[in-house]
Amino acid sequence: MELLGCVGAFIILLFYFIHLWKGNRNTPIPNWPIIGMLVGVLRNLSNIHDYVTTVLKHHGGTLKFKGPWLTNMDFIITSDPMNVHHITSKNFGNYGKGSEFHEIFEVLGDGIFNSDFQKWKFHREILHSLFKRNNFESFVQQIIQKKLETCLLPCLGDASEERTQVDLQDIFQRFTFDNICTIVLGFDPNCLPNKLTELSEVAYEKAFNKLEDAILYRHILPRYIWKLQKWFEIGREKEFNESQRIVDQFLHECISSRREEQGKCNSNQVDKSNFDLLKVLEEEKGKEQIDDKFMRDTAFNLLAAGRDTISAGFCWFLWLVSTHPIVEAKILEEIRETYVTKGESWFASGVEELGKLVYLHGAICEALRLFPPVPFEHKCAINSDILPSGEHIKPNTKVLYSLYAMGRMEETWGKDCLEFKPERWISDNGSNIRIPSYKFIAFNAGPRSCLGKNISFIQMKMVAIALLWNFKMQVVEGHHVSPSVSIILHMKHGLKVNVTKRCI
Repeated sequence: MELLGCVGAFIILLFYFIHLWKGNRNTPIPNWPIIGMLVGVLRNLSNIHDYVTTVLKHHGGTLKFKGPWLTNMDFIITSDPMNVHHITSKNFGNYGKGSEFHEIFEVLGDGIFNSDFQKWKFHREILHSLFKRNNFESFVQQIIQKKLETCLLPCLGDASEERTQVDLQDIFQRFTFDNICTIVLGFDPNCLPNKLTELSEVAYEKAFNKLEDAILYRHILPRYIWKLQKWFEIGREKEFNESQRIVDQFLHECISSRREEQGKCNSNQVDKSNFDLLKVLEEEKGKEQIDDKFMRDTAFNLLAAGRDTISAGFCWFLWLVSTHPIVEAKILEEIRETYVTKGESWFASGVEELGKLVYLHGAICEALRLFPPVPFEHKCAINSDILPSGEHIKPNTKVLYSLYAMGRMEETWGKDCLEFKPERWISDNGSNIRIPSYKFIAFNAGPRSCLGKNISFIQMKMVAIALLWNFKMQVVEGHHVSPSVSIILHMKHGLKVNVTKRCI
């Protein structure tokens, strides 16, 4: 009888696993006993963003992800614009960052990206007052213009003359890091020299990349695993700790230097045109003492946003334009009609002139739609809720929305959603079409939408004009371009190009 019972139990288990196997054959993300859906993610980690897009399309735009038992890795992931609208706007108060987000992104400290509720409002009010100052945009434009004229254009000119291959991703990261450090800290670290032969590795600039890579793995690995790695300082957590120490030392030195500099100047000596972070914070908070941690956290958040998202956007835009000659020709024609035929220099023109470049604006939006610099966002529900798609949300449930997948959904963008078509952003009367932010999600949506959106467009347009008008860039033959496995959508192998001076 015992033998028959064992045989019966074995047969039942066998049929059960056969049933699971048959069911899992028809889904791109199988759900197995004990291990859940994690195996599918790990097997497709090298192309995680496209894999998530495929999974979400298969599941109608929203999936309840099941992690391994006892790991608290269950969450909901969506690409449904109405769900995103609900989370970011309609029921904004119910979705914060959550304690797990704070742990994973501990390097952000108490800055704006890691804050909720009153602390977040405080940070946003300060930054909003900075970005809305009358001459702030022109100040930013001057910094970018100077770096373009003195470093970026000469550096690429060297590459053209020497016929040397360059990695534009590395060049852009250096360029944007110098710019954002100047804007935030009043200090130019000169990571990008004016000669290609003088390029050298800058430890604190490269440390940002290592931090980003480690943070993504914290989303994928069970919490207790990366916590153990951090405790013993092994694997990616060792790199994380080392990189954070490098960045913190850099910020501490910059902040201390600015305090000393301002301490030596009286109010009449301070340059009123300088909008660096320390000065603005002191003006906003009055005589109240600003501690170094507050300065460090605020500075780190702004440096991360101003360096990585802009440089990633540059790379994908230029790659797309360089591989679509018709689009490139239309952009050049628009630049010619806007500036050259009028005898104007785009360097001397104001921000308003940049707004006339309708096709260029559409091309940048299209690049950001297909390759959003931040490929996913992470939220946590405070109370129970029901998403527009019907999923029930329990308190403390993690909710992710894939910005990368959202730009590739036929329901939102049509059957040609994978094509690079700047024309989709231009109306019949020749003006740019406004698409709701919960559909075009590159700058987030709702109350937490990006404060630096206008500044980002200014910088990207200025660089696009300067580079496309002066140079032709061709991707090196055989160079493979694909998204990296990171929280920022960099290119996995960089962007290797041959640069030649353009004859127009």
